[in-house]
Amino acid sequence: MTRGRTAAVWAAGLLGAVCAARAQEEANPLDQALRKMAGVYALVEANAAGPVDANHAFYDGALPAMLRRLDPHSVFFTPGQFEQLREMQRSETKGFGTVVSILPGRVIVLQTVEGTPSARVGLQPGDEIVAVNNIRLDRLTPDQLIALLTETRRAEALLYVHRSTSPRLLEFRMKPEAMESPSVDRAFLLRPGAGYARITSFEGETGKQLREALEKLGGRELKAFVLDLRGNPGGMIDSAVAAAGLFLEPGQVVMSTRGRAKPNEEVKTPASGTPYRFAMAVLVDEKSASAAEILAGALQDHGRAKVVGTRSYGKGLVQSIYPLSQGTGIALTTAFYFTPKGRLIQRALSEGQLAAHGEGGLRPDIEVQPEHPTRLRAFLDVSGLFTTFATEFVKSTPGITAGFDVSNELLDRFQGFLADRKVTPGVSEWSRDREWIRSRLKQDILNQAVGVAQGDEVEMQRDAQVKRALLELGVL
Repeated sequence: MTRGRTAAVWAAGLLGAVCAARAQEEANPLDQALRKMAGVYALVEANAAGPVDANHAFYDGALPAMLRRLDPHSVFFTPGQFEQLREMQRSETKGFGTVVSILPGRVIVLQTVEGTPSARVGLQPGDEIVAVNNIRLDRLTPDQLIALLTETRRAEALLYVHRSTSPRLLEFRMKPEAMESPSVDRAFLLRPGAGYARITSFEGETGKQLREALEKLGGRELKAFVLDLRGNPGGMIDSAVAAAGLFLEPGQVVMSTRGRAKPNEEVKTPASGTPYRFAMAVLVDEKSASAAEILAGALQDHGRAKVVGTRSYGKGLVQSIYPLSQGTGIALTTAFYFTPKGRLIQRALSEGQLAAHGEGGLRPDIEVQPEHPTRLRAFLDVSGLFTTFATEFVKSTPGITAGFDVSNELLDRFQGFLADRKVTPGVSEWSRDREWIRSRLKQDILNQAVGVAQGDEVEMQRDAQVKRALLELGVL
């Protein structure tokens, strides 16, 4: 059998199976529709001016179009795509162990993780990557930079690097290696007795990692806790349920699923266990989705936590993967997720099976928009001047520790650094943003001198949504 005939045989087999099973139901609309499709294909194949590519007609045309009418998340996989999906499920996360700052046309190294390829070849905080595999970075947008760096982690890469102490570009060749990337990537105290943890996604060990983080922060001795789910796209639902079990009482409903062909199901926390009972707030935004919304919705419905931030994304679909013949497969939306009080998480879309649903997503108990940057803040952020100054300062100031603070003298020095580069904000502009600049400068210096985790702590101390969460918890 030739490859070009695979899809036609696949479709004919599907038609034959369906029609044989319904031979006594000639009036069934499904039979009629399938017969029409087969008839149209036979007519086209017999009479079209040029040869008909069966793979293209069915794999790229009829089947994707049918699923697209349902919703954007129901997808048909060709044999190659389905095998690629399986490979992705089996693959390891690989990388070079480098934390970078991405600016328009610029990538600056903030940290290299000990024992990783980037540390072994000698990359240093403050190094600027100017080209990757002979592709210049100064011509790329931030989105293009992210795409290029993501693709680079899959194979050996050649980096061209500018270092302030070297008169020429340095070359580093690295091979990606399997990286451990915890989903609970930050945990620290915001105030005495007030903990903070961030979950970036829900993976197999997320519940365990969250418990370990809580215990390091003080466990049951904590008075308040802020759980950050902003930017969390979801992941494994079982992990979100495990995380909920750390805070909800045994046997409480975490979420339910409802679908036309699936029995309704309630998922509850384990019947045994002793949850943490400190006061709690959860941060969400427009990028919090799926499993993140399930966890936040459960804590909100049971009155266990205040949800702070902006409305969440609204993705509450149960996706089922079905292998088909000829190595193909489909991902199909088979049910929807609901919060314990029956709120639909999925937002409505313009057409298909999701068009009739409600507004979806989670509405925060306290809506707090991210702080809008002033003109000066926006310029300094995208200019890279914080990072450039921090690089020079760290290289000339050994022994910087986590307790470092930006003095008034250092702030004046930074102002002079800006003036040397023709950046001269007015007195009122500088006065208004002076403390923000002090904090931002401290963050960049600690990023390079101590580590990005320490810099993140500084950032969270000035974060408007974190500060409001602390105020609601009575610890600000």
